[in-house]
Amino acid sequence: MKTIANCVEELLVGQPYLEEALARNIINYSALAEELTQPVSEMLKKTVKSGAIMMALRRYKPPTALSNTNKISKAIKSLGDITVRSGLVDFTVVNSNTLIHNHVKLLEKIKEKTKLFYTFTRGIHESNIIISNDLKAFVIAHLENENCIAMQDNLSAISLDLPEENSRISGLYYHFFKRLAWDGIPLYEVLSTTNEFTILIEDAYVDKAFSAIKKMKQ
Repeated sequence: MKTIANCVEELLVGQPYLEEALARNIINYSALAEELTQPVSEMLKKTVKSGAIMMALRRYKPPTALSNTNKISKAIKSLGDITVRSGLVDFTVVNSNTLIHNHVKLLEKIKEKTKLFYTFTRGIHESNIIISNDLKAFVIAHLENENCIAMQDNLSAISLDLPEENSRISGLYYHFFKRLAWDGIPLYEVLSTTNEFTILIEDAYVDKAFSAIKKMKQ
């Protein structure tokens, strides 16, 4: 059976910005309780008083990642180089029995191009190839018999070197996504390795995204 506390938690989890403000004690509990009165009443199918909601808000314990700002701030300030690569194209292809064979041909083509930007990601149903625009025609030719469901050019990649302990810091990626969303920057793709994080965006947003990430380090 749902309680007022359950409903409040569900609503807060669905609004991470609100949850973070609550964790930092920079929000008016009374005003927020009034705001949540109607949705909580609808969830419980009965009238709920704002005082009961305010009590649930004061008892609510945000995730550790939201309140552990010192550890996250230290990690963000210790980010390494920010690298920007432009002139990229992204192919989305349906997985098939021949895709790997065609992929091998692509690897043979680029194996000595050490400065070329290239990534390959295989999902359950589809795969992505992101590569420098110089090889766009080559990739199109070798995917001729594949089911290519999307192709997007005029893309850029912004890569960050992460601190070695990044995989043990919960909430680190959330802060990247929050900042980019706050600045109205849509992400075309997100890529990562153990100590490197890359976002793929349309060229029009490069300057804005680079500035946002640089400000985070400061």
